[in-house]
Amino acid sequence: MSATKSYRSVLAIVGDLVRVRVPVPEAGEAPEVRLNDLAMLKEPDSDVSRLAQVIDVRREVVSMQVFDSTKGLSTDAAVTFLGHPMQVTCSGNILGRVFSGRGEPADQGPELAFDTRVNLGGPTVNPMRRVLASRMIRTDVPMIDLFNCLVESQKIPIFSVSGEPYNRFLARIGTQADADIVVFGGMGLVFDDYYFFRKTFEDNGTFARTVMFTNLASDSIVERLLVPDMALAVAERFAVEEGKRVLVLLTDMTAYADALKEIGIANERVPSNRGYMGDLYSQLARRYEKACDYAKGGSVTILAVTTMPGNDVSHPVPDNTGYITEGQFYLHGGQLDPFGSLSRLKQFVIGKQTREDHSQIMNTLIRFYSGAVEAEQKQAMAFDLSDYDHQLIRFGGLFRQHFMALDVAMPLEQALDLAWQILADCFEPEQLLMKAELVDKYLPRREDTSTALASDDENAGASA
Repeated sequence: MSATKSYRSVLAIVGDLVRVRVPVPEAGEAPEVRLNDLAMLKEPDSDVSRLAQVIDVRREVVSMQVFDSTKGLSTDAAVTFLGHPMQVTCSGNILGRVFSGRGEPADQGPELAFDTRVNLGGPTVNPMRRVLASRMIRTDVPMIDLFNCLVESQKIPIFSVSGEPYNRFLARIGTQADADIVVFGGMGLVFDDYYFFRKTFEDNGTFARTVMFTNLASDSIVERLLVPDMALAVAERFAVEEGKRVLVLLTDMTAYADALKEIGIANERVPSNRGYMGDLYSQLARRYEKACDYAKGGSVTILAVTTMPGNDVSHPVPDNTGYITEGQFYLHGGQLDPFGSLSRLKQFVIGKQTREDHSQIMNTLIRFYSGAVEAEQKQAMAFDLSDYDHQLIRFGGLFRQHFMALDVAMPLEQALDLAWQILADCFEPEQLLMKAELVDKYLPRREDTSTALASDDENAGASA
């Protein structure tokens, strides 16, 4: 393929979209241009070149999305196809660095022109090269570690709505997770959110093992589409070649889907459900399926925010995402919902990599919390409450305080011990309906638990 041949056959310029006529190759000839290839556009009397990416090829008409504005661009511009898709730098030098949506340094750091670069959009891993998920990623978030474990090679979204602290929560997981490398991809971020992520990684001492790809709300929409591919290409390279356990954090995949919709409409494609393109599922799946535990290497785990417009879980983006991913975390009211959240891979690690009482504690806490919610509803409607209802209500308050608050952080073993203390403080042993050997081994005496919980409450008050 020629990388130097130029064409002066621009047909139309519509917004940031440029259409150019390129001869159709004869039978047996290599195509002059392929989907996702890069191109340079240059005015006849100018030394400034503009980068574009091929987004559609229909026989001799090639449509390109220009990264920079097409302002001042004329139909006399020369178009040169580079013969390769977008590439991203991938080496040890990118750790602790921030890059723009086109892969260029955005932190005033040194250039990395001579470092290894890899193409974006490669194929997903051969299933024969994958191994079954079997290792837990500890986050020190009780509502995850205790109830819905994050497992290596898992792909799981955080379903939320605008106004919820999902970015704060995502940043916290990035700083606390026991991954070797964290790759962050931000799409359509306002500057405050970008600064918050960077400051959080720096303040918590994790920036040296983190690489950030950020597309701000004021940046090009094309760059927004490249951010997940850049983050995942880098993650794959670290996992495959260096055996690293990589955690990829993406926010917000709804912004990514909206960018797909906007470019599809500009390219005169027929929209499907609510204006999104018919290949939305395939586009999302191509990115999420990069999550993998390699038989000979490390792993890639994906945790991505998906906002639900109008809190509508049937919206095309969360609806399609739910069919691809292995569960979800529901974040609303500033808390992770223990009922709506689900990790479909947790059974591979609970009781195998965790303590023997993990499964029993998880099920018992959810059972009692469900009863607490019902008892609180009865109380709100002024029904008479039984002694057991009062026990449940007390348990519900302690459960929210010690587990559901987003700022609570503790190792899994500490969370298990605390759960036993709360159970002992609220219920009699015979009310637990748990295995007798576990109750005998882990359940503390009530007077000990009351003292411990009171001490925790005092410490929490002092911190506040």
